[in-house]
Amino acid sequence: MKHTGFALMVVMAVGLATGCASKNYVRQQVTPLVNKTDELDQMTSKNARDIRDVDTRAQAGIRDVQTKAAAADQRAQTAGQQADQAQSLASQTATGVNRLTGVVANLDSYRSVVDASVHFAFNSADLNKKAKEALDELGTELTKQKHYIIEVEGGTDSVGDAAYNYELSQRRADTVIQYLVANYQVPAYRIYMIGLGKDKPTASNKTAQGRADNRRVEVHLMTNGVESDTSASNAAAPGAAPQR
Repeated sequence: MKHTGFALMVVMAVGLATGCASKNYVRQQVTPLVNKTDELDQMTSKNARDIRDVDTRAQAGIRDVQTKAAAADQRAQTAGQQADQAQSLASQTATGVNRLTGVVANLDSYRSVVDASVHFAFNSADLNKKAKEALDELGTELTKQKHYIIEVEGGTDSVGDAAYNYELSQRRADTVIQYLVANYQVPAYRIYMIGLGKDKPTASNKTAQGRADNRRVEVHLMTNGVESDTSASNAAAPGAAPQR
């Protein structure tokens, strides 16, 4: 019995020693794996954070690029609109210059078709009945013209101060223009006016009659000679009605 008990104790001691040795072995084998796994987890977490940071920066960069591209596109559109406006303005200016060039080129072609001389009383700028009749006759001719200009020259006699006579001749010319505009709707741009004072007499200022003749406004209805010649040519064509 004693041997049997001793044998059991030996067996149990050996079993315990063997179990401890197995656990130590397992622990020695498993611990590095656990450490490696933890290290891999940490690296995975770090990589995930790095990827999120890179993605965040990438998205921010993309938004920045998109914003700058939109701004550049807007500037390009604005520049295009400004270029179109500049081109349109240039075209309008060129058209205006061409029209003005044509007008200036034709100035020498204008000729007088109706002349009227409106006389005034001494030191007066008021129109009398006879003066209005002369202007009405000229105004009737205006309705027959499409392209015309009106030249208005105010004058005085030699009596009085030169500066006052210039002002008086201007007032007389203004009176004539106001009458034509009010009664015949003459556009202002068709009128060329000047007050000459006593500088352009039509008669001698040494006589009463001569001074009366100089107290006047000369009005010239002028049309383009080229157009007039063209109209005359058309009128002279076969089958055209005779001019009267």
